[in-house]
Amino acid sequence: MHRRLLVTGGAGFIGCNFVQYWLRQHPNDRVVVLDALTYAGNLASLDPLKANPHFRFVHGDICDQTLAESLLREEQLNTVVHFAAESHVDRSITGPEAFIETNVVGTHSLLKAAKSVWLDVEHPVADHRFHHVSTDEVYGSLKATDPAFKETTAYAPNSPYAASKAASDHMVRAYHHTYGLNVTTSNCSNNYGPYHYPEKLIPLMITNILRDVPLPVYGDGKNIRDWLYVEDHCRGIELVLQQGQIGETYNIGGNNEWQNIDIVNLICQLMDEAFENDHQIMSRFPQAPCAQGRSSSDLITFVKDRPGHDWRYAIDASKIADQFSYYPQESFETGIRKTIQWYLENEAWWKSLI
Repeated sequence: MHRRLLVTGGAGFIGCNFVQYWLRQHPNDRVVVLDALTYAGNLASLDPLKANPHFRFVHGDICDQTLAESLLREEQLNTVVHFAAESHVDRSITGPEAFIETNVVGTHSLLKAAKSVWLDVEHPVADHRFHHVSTDEVYGSLKATDPAFKETTAYAPNSPYAASKAASDHMVRAYHHTYGLNVTTSNCSNNYGPYHYPEKLIPLMITNILRDVPLPVYGDGKNIRDWLYVEDHCRGIELVLQQGQIGETYNIGGNNEWQNIDIVNLICQLMDEAFENDHQIMSRFPQAPCAQGRSSSDLITFVKDRPGHDWRYAIDASKIADQFSYYPQESFETGIRKTIQWYLENEAWWKSLI
């Protein structure tokens, strides 16, 4: 199928990686990015695509149903890949309203636009797809010995962010069962990699080390997350678009559980190694502990835990593995090395955001 995609939130972390990945793999497809360029959206993340004639960027809000409809019609788009979301749990605790507006109302606006253009017309667009990108956080929290989340796990969101994503998941499902919209949903574990906004755990640790700023670790640091390299996530979405069954949900995970404190310690170790092996890095980042004869781990600072902090997330990705032979290509160590190298090489990108 020749796809013409509307990618919402395509200037955000996972979105920009997906757009770059998709156009590498499918160079003749059309990709239109719709992004409101809020704090987490960065047009510089799409710089590699500036000269690509198959790519178009539109600055706009997913809550603007009229705009979404006009893009779907004007560009004759047959696929929506919906990344756009407010996604930072801490921000959802202090300001939940934005999460309801973007994640619930915005998703519903897009669904209405897709229904209007693809279904409510004289000649419906039979071969269409609305793919909704969600999170493992909708399933709640796991104890240390609990089995990992399956697609059939009951929803039990614990933060305003997770609750807003759960609501959007249900709305997508409802538009399939009520109106016949061709939908798929994927729920992913924590992503990491290039273009990750510096407030998130992994890029925060890397950029703080480079600036000799404390590394804040919530509580005792023993909260557990399943980590997925962002390009592996993009491959998973590609498989769902190509082979996924309409109306189905697919968990995309990294099979890669780590305690937060162990991740922080690994980053500190790898950063120290990078400085030892390349003296140019030392001259570029003279503030970093490693440039001053100290260990990066000296910066680790335990801080008060956040309210409602989920203990453990883990994804059971056996469904996508069994059906599409999907497995992550990056181990955590290979992925984190690539990530550190990217931040060392792209100082201008992240410095503009902090």
